[in-house]
Amino acid sequence: MDPDVAADPIPLIDGLGDLSGRYDAILCDIWGVLHNGREAFAPASAALAAFRRGGGTVALITNAPRPNPIIRDQALHFGVAPEAFDMVVTSGDVTVEMIVARGGAPLYHVGPPRDLALIAAAAERGAAPALVAAEDAAYVLCTGLLDDDRETPEDYAERLAALAARGAPMICANPDLVVHRGAKLVYCAGALAELYEALGGETVYAGKPYRPIYQASLERIAALRGAPVAPQQVLAIGDALRTDLAGAAAFGLDALFVADGIHREELYGPAAAADALQRLLAPPAPRPVAAIRALVP
Repeated sequence: MDPDVAADPIPLIDGLGDLSGRYDAILCDIWGVLHNGREAFAPASAALAAFRRGGGTVALITNAPRPNPIIRDQALHFGVAPEAFDMVVTSGDVTVEMIVARGGAPLYHVGPPRDLALIAAAAERGAAPALVAAEDAAYVLCTGLLDDDRETPEDYAERLAALAARGAPMICANPDLVVHRGAKLVYCAGALAELYEALGGETVYAGKPYRPIYQASLERIAALRGAPVAPQQVLAIGDALRTDLAGAAAFGLDALFVADGIHREELYGPAAAADALQRLLAPPAPRPVAAIRALVP
């Protein structure tokens, strides 16, 4: 085993109750932790509900590129228990703020029609951007692939190259590269943004691992509790090193890594090493305070 892995192993806990007493609030990822895009994981809801019964506050924090009411309803539809959380904060919420800040400048949308709820939300705030052709856009709003069941980022390479050549900046409404839908991995907007940057395009990101979504979450928690919660009293829970763990580390929050999520094949697949978890979390990876196979009480 690598010396760095052996010297500082990450504890693997049995349940959230093993460490939740240290914290007043939780920022919990949704997709991959509470549900898989098809159905909810009942023990995960039970774990968060128990934390709330003990006086804690739970914000579900997600890179979904839609306003929070839509994602709240989706989570409940999949079977996430309503008593498991106090609020939902999405990268879509942050994206709406970014659109509003551009004062109605015309945009070109890359993504499925369902994500146009972001435009409607911005219009309600007094900024109604026109949806225009790529050559007429002041900027690009990227929310994902139009058909993520079949398409890959390479299907967008020519279109993105033309936009990058024009110097049109991109707002990426979902920094995730991939996500599980059931057992299948599908590409997200982050994969298109990564390609756009490789093609020379300028990109700004809403959502994890960037600060605005964490700041928005803590502000909403403070408003609900009637006082700010110190960062050391907040636990972030997630299954992705690149977004959940990196974002928590950058914001100064402790993190709990859910191993049976987006990294499950490399950790528990047929080719996984016996010490795969410790290798995955070894420096320079962002370091959680603990890991858990799946979120349970």
